[in-house]
Amino acid sequence: MSAPPKTASRGDSVPTGPRVDKRGTRPGDERGEGVVLNVFSHGFLALWALLIVLPLLWLVLSSFKTDAQIGGSAFGWPQNWSPDVFSRAWDKGIGDYFVNTVIVLVFSVPLTMLFGSMAAYVLARYPFRGNRLLYYFFVAGAMFPVFLALVPLFFMVKRLDMLNTYQGLILVYVAYSLPFTVFFMHAFFRTLPTAVFEAAILDGASHTRTFFQVMLPMAKPGLISVGIFNTLGQWNQFILPTVLMQPQSGDDPERYVLTQGLIQLQQQQGYASDLPVLFAGVTIAMIPMLVVYLSFQRQVQAGLTSATLK
Repeated sequence: MSAPPKTASRGDSVPTGPRVDKRGTRPGDERGEGVVLNVFSHGFLALWALLIVLPLLWLVLSSFKTDAQIGGSAFGWPQNWSPDVFSRAWDKGIGDYFVNTVIVLVFSVPLTMLFGSMAAYVLARYPFRGNRLLYYFFVAGAMFPVFLALVPLFFMVKRLDMLNTYQGLILVYVAYSLPFTVFFMHAFFRTLPTAVFEAAILDGASHTRTFFQVMLPMAKPGLISVGIFNTLGQWNQFILPTVLMQPQSGDDPERYVLTQGLIQLQQQQGYASDLPVLFAGVTIAMIPMLVVYLSFQRQVQAGLTSATLK
C-alpha cells in the first residue's frame, strides 16, 4: 500500500519557477520586446532624419561652390564661403519673386483662416437643415484634384479680368485652401467645451462676439497648425501660378512667384549656367518655411493632438 503524498509545510521551501502572467508571457520577454521595438523605432527615425537633413545640407553647401566644383565633385566641401552668391541670386530676380510671393501670402493665408474658421464654426456649432450636406461638400472639395479644374479656372479668372494679378491668385488660393481648413477646424471646434459657449450667450454676447472673443482664442492651437499647413502649401504652389500668373501682353509686367521664378532663372541661364546662383535661389526660397515650421512646431503638435486628447 503506497504512502500518501507529502504536503509541504510552512517551514519547507517550495521551488518556484519564473512567474507567468495571464497571457502566458514572462516579464523578461516584455522587456526584450520593448528594447527591440525601441531600437527599430529609433533606427527608423534616424534614417528618416538623414534622408531629410542630408539633401538640405547638400543644397546649402552647393550654393557656396563654383560650377567647376559642382561638376567635379558633387559631394565635395566648398572652398569659398563667400555669401556673394546670395546677393547675385537676389539681383537676378529672386528678390522680385520673393516679394511677389509674400504679397500674395500676406492676404491669402489670413483670408483662408478667417473664412475657413467661420464656416467650420457654424457647421460644428449650429445644427440646421443641410448642415451635413454642406460639410461633405467642403470635404469633397479637398479630394478634388487641381488639374481637373485648370481649364475652366483659367477662363473664369480671365472673364473676371484677373489674370496675372495678385487679387486673382489670392482668391484662387483661398478657394483651394478652404476645404482642408474647414475640415480641420470643424473637428477642432467640436472638441471645445459647450459650457463656455452657453455662458457667453447667457451673458448677453452676440454670436459674432462669442466667436471672435471666446471661441476663436480657444481654438488658437488649431488655427496655428492649419495656418502653417496653408502657408507651406501656398508658398510651394506651382501649378496655379503657372496657369494664372503669365503676362497677357508685352506691356503686362511679370508677377512671377518663387516657384515660377526658379524655373525662369534656370531657363534664362541657357548654356552659360550658373549653378551656385540656382542653388542659392532654392535656399532663399526654402529657409523662410524652415524657420516658420521650426518656430511653431510645438504649436503644430499641440494643435494636431488636442482634438484626440480632449
